[in-house]
Amino acid sequence: LRVDTDANTIAVTPASAQEEDSVLNNKQNNFKFAFHHVLHNASQETVYDSLARDVVQGVANGINGTVISYGQTGSGKTFTMIGDTQNYQHRGIAPRALSHLFSEVNYRVEMQFDVFVTYMEIYNERIFDLLADLSAGAEGGQRSEYTIAEERGGKGIHVRGLTEVKVASEQDALNLLFSGELGRTTAQHKLNKRSNRSHSIFTVYVRQQSRSGVSEKVVSSKLCLVDLAGSERLKKTMGDEDALGGAIDDTLKKESMYINQSLTYLEQCVVALSKRTPGHVPYRQTKLTNVLKDSLGGNCNTLLFACIWGEAAHLEETVSTLRLASRMMRVQNQAVAVEVTDPVKLMRKQDQQIKELKQELLMHDALSDRTEVIYDPFTPEQKQDLRAKVDKFLRSEDGSLEEEDLLEFRTVRQMRETCKAFKEVFKEHAARTERLM
Repeated sequence: LRVDTDANTIAVTPASAQEEDSVLNNKQNNFKFAFHHVLHNASQETVYDSLARDVVQGVANGINGTVISYGQTGSGKTFTMIGDTQNYQHRGIAPRALSHLFSEVNYRVEMQFDVFVTYMEIYNERIFDLLADLSAGAEGGQRSEYTIAEERGGKGIHVRGLTEVKVASEQDALNLLFSGELGRTTAQHKLNKRSNRSHSIFTVYVRQQSRSGVSEKVVSSKLCLVDLAGSERLKKTMGDEDALGGAIDDTLKKESMYINQSLTYLEQCVVALSKRTPGHVPYRQTKLTNVLKDSLGGNCNTLLFACIWGEAAHLEETVSTLRLASRMMRVQNQAVAVEVTDPVKLMRKQDQQIKELKQELLMHDALSDRTEVIYDPFTPEQKQDLRAKVDKFLRSEDGSLEEEDLLEFRTVRQMRETCKAFKEVFKEHAARTERLM
């Protein structure tokens, strides 16, 4: 395994291929992958500043962002995303992203921000709420009414029914992140003492609008921090003689089956999106790809961290991880800010415009000596008087009305009220005629 951080390439050559150069073999043994960035033995600060910072800054500017950690089990995905909770210097992408986001919120005093978070895990194709009240019992975090929905112009793809908590500070968000992380499903096997058995998605929803109130526009964005479960091979994770016992053995097998199945469908979606003329993308094959629909092929800036285990025993999994990351580079998303209209502010603005227009009309009528013009809705007395005039007009013979009894129209309101009165009087006459017949 040769890593070139200057050229951002990784070359993989199995040792067996080097020994069998003299033997005719059509199987591809040498692999070389080129990426946007290749980091080797980099600090957590370097990882965030060089890659993830731009995605989080985009979320503060109103553009959706997603950070995904992908790789085989034990390759360092959770450490990259969460970091060491006991060491501030080794904190991962998620804590740094929250710190960055709230520093932008506190800096932009001219804007009003509302920040909400949700935290979920997908375990064995079931959605669990990691922020649900744990006192609700063993099934408190899992409910049958969790549904994946799409909200146009707002949240986009989201899970309806999850606990959504409004946070006012970085500390509040970190408390929810770490408490939810403790609730994740984990297990122990040969390659990892604390292997996550589920995919977790920590989502931060940001709504911002001007404090001055001059604009009714609301900019909505979201940041998805995705820690995927690691792909596994049962022969390596469990071995021939497993000391964990039969019951746990069966559980690990079932979990591995669901993990590998969802990651396979994730790869199928990436392959379909990476084609020049993408056709059907199988988002609905699994809950993971359905929830990540916006991140994979929608309005979103998406960053994928491909974590690899650079040992000879894991070269096959390394090649698989690098191949998916290479395909992911070919997926092109067009990310733009999502603007929606605040209905309350829009109504206030329209009421103010109507009030100003009425005042302008009154001033115009006063200058034109048209003070008798009425723009407000007719009172019951005015409606009754108008009906009497209409009835008299309908009963009269041609030319028998005096000039002052003729109907006159000075405003659109007067014309509409007259039409309504005509309709009511006509219905009364028609009903009376029908009774007489």
